[in-house]
Amino acid sequence: MRQAAVLDVGCHSALLTVVRRPRDHRGLETVLSHKVRLSLHRMLAPDGQLDESGIRSVQRAVAETMDASPAAQSRVFAFATSVIRDAPNRDEVIARIAGATGTRLRVLPGWEEARLAYVAARHWTGHTSDPLLVLDIGGGTVEIASGDAREPQTVHSLPLGARTITRRWLPGGAVSSSRQLRRVRQHLRRELSRQPGLPTPEPGGHVLASSKTFTQLARLAAAQGDPSCSRRRLSLSGVKASLSMLAGMDPANRGELPGISGHRAEQSLAGALIAEALMEVCEATSVEICPWSTREGLLLERLGSRR
Repeated sequence: MRQAAVLDVGCHSALLTVVRRPRDHRGLETVLSHKVRLSLHRMLAPDGQLDESGIRSVQRAVAETMDASPAAQSRVFAFATSVIRDAPNRDEVIARIAGATGTRLRVLPGWEEARLAYVAARHWTGHTSDPLLVLDIGGGTVEIASGDAREPQTVHSLPLGARTITRRWLPGGAVSSSRQLRRVRQHLRRELSRQPGLPTPEPGGHVLASSKTFTQLARLAAAQGDPSCSRRRLSLSGVKASLSMLAGMDPANRGELPGISGHRAEQSLAGALIAEALMEVCEATSVEICPWSTREGLLLERLGSRR
């Protein structure tokens, strides 16, 4: 049975995923999933360069994940997300990882990540022609895509990811005052509003939200008893309530909240602020949580399983 393999090296982990197409051609059947935790956001210089400890940690992670499936190594599509893609020493990082492991990481432009997230969401919904708006919050960038066909009609990628906003506006993940919080909100709305042609929901369409940020916010809002939220759906009111809770907490304690993982706790407030701004500017009062994004889009295309 035909298989596809993708190695996704991001800020928080290196994840090797090997899948095959089920007999009914629905979804993806996981053959192997091997994850190695990373903390690259703690290994970045002020200018965004990945430091020596970061390079070595990626080398170890890539070597371990690739060793987990020797049979798949020659077919693995290995790529790095924005933490490496946008690093000033990107070429050095990629060359050293290739020299140490034999695996050369590729980088995808933001618009391609947005396109692949849309491809994945389109397949996941099972709707072949309904209008679709896809929102995806990454560490370095935010991706937005929309359309009513296999390929999106619009794609946008903006440098407003949770890691980016945390480093520039919320050092350590903490907020010192309501004034600071207001300034971050204004910055996000201003930058999003400047982007021409941002899509909004269409009648009869679906708004899907990908990424760990939306998934964790949905779990947190549901745990607070918001009837408009669940693990599968997140409302704008739920985002605002979760944002208020996160802003009032020490970042070190956020990992104890339902849905907020410890390694993402520092960036969770920035993630909530971005989600709020995205939903408001794109006029989405609620979103459906989609567990698939860029990685699954790549897997689908390598399997030839696109709708």
